[in-house]
Amino acid sequence: MEHFNQYLDTLISLRKELHQNPEVSGEEEKTAQRIVSFLAKYPPDKIIENIGKTGVAAIYNSKNPGKKVLFRAELDALPIEENNDFDYQSVNKGVSHKCGHDGHMAILCGLAIALHHKRPETGSVILLFQPAEEDGSGAQKVISDDKFGSIQPDYVFALHNLPGYPKNQIVVKNNTFSCAVGSIIIKLKGIIAHAGEPENGINPALAIASIISEYNKLIEADISKDNYQIITPIYIQMGEKAYGISAGEGEVHFTVRSNGTLQMKKTTTLLETIAEKIAKEHQLDCEIDWIQNFEANENNSEAVNFVRKAAKLNHFELLEKENPFSWGEDFGLFTQQYSGAMFGIGAGIDTPSLHNPNYDFPDDILQTGISVFNNISKQITDAN
Repeated sequence: MEHFNQYLDTLISLRKELHQNPEVSGEEEKTAQRIVSFLAKYPPDKIIENIGKTGVAAIYNSKNPGKKVLFRAELDALPIEENNDFDYQSVNKGVSHKCGHDGHMAILCGLAIALHHKRPETGSVILLFQPAEEDGSGAQKVISDDKFGSIQPDYVFALHNLPGYPKNQIVVKNNTFSCAVGSIIIKLKGIIAHAGEPENGINPALAIASIISEYNKLIEADISKDNYQIITPIYIQMGEKAYGISAGEGEVHFTVRSNGTLQMKKTTTLLETIAEKIAKEHQLDCEIDWIQNFEANENNSEAVNFVRKAAKLNHFELLEKENPFSWGEDFGLFTQQYSGAMFGIGAGIDTPSLHNPNYDFPDDILQTGISVFNNISKQITDAN
């Protein structure tokens, strides 16, 4: 790729700097400033800062009308203590880049270098550095921001590195690429009583047990099936460590995932109905809340074809994945509203898994990500 090889060391240095200085969701101010400072060396036609609170959008325009294509990377890290002891390990205790967002940002900055040296022939290319992907709130914050109203892309693309897959393999899939995920919090309120006279109160224990049992019956663990859904108990709290008191309130949390947005909507309705019914049977007040919701990534077939062509033109191995990934990714909100696709890049068979304290993004897949993004950009914005 023209002008690129001489910049690879610069991008690796940037990636390591980002890795060393991670910030959790919603607190990525310094990370965003590092990105803005880097982009200033390869200036876009416009930079939009503080989009969705801490996000950054860099826009490279042509002189001719045409399509707008957006590429997204994530700014945030995870609240995980790093186990690695290399010289660029995280300096922020309890926070580290264990999902590879440092590498994703470096890839997008590599695309910025390519666009700086050769603007699109038609339309515009937008590079979005999105906040708060890990807690599922960032995409919504960006899309609902008035600053995003001026962008309105025709196509949207994102990638994710994939430990357990051969390095530089491109993984694609039409339709659902990653699952819809959400977490349900069920709070139950009864009446406290003396532990020797529990009949004078309303204890939530049996209701919690019943909810867990009924939810377990709904699990379909085979992701190839249309009714795939995993309902995982995450947290239970009830009463206090006061052994003379029968508990009067409690709560139970689950993480829920389904292989499509429609299926997820059916599942959430069913789970709420079951919880409310059981609470009523036990004379408990019931309060339900959903947090960290991720829409399913619904890949557009035309957009995936751009990825396929880019992989083949660059002679990268291409894997057509049969079933969706079970994890959630809030880029799904973009693919719900715009034509687009998420794809994967193999990070190595023996690379530690995502969210593992020993994980580190492999720098030797940076060029692969940049090449695929750049080729997609050319397919859409180069004049025919």
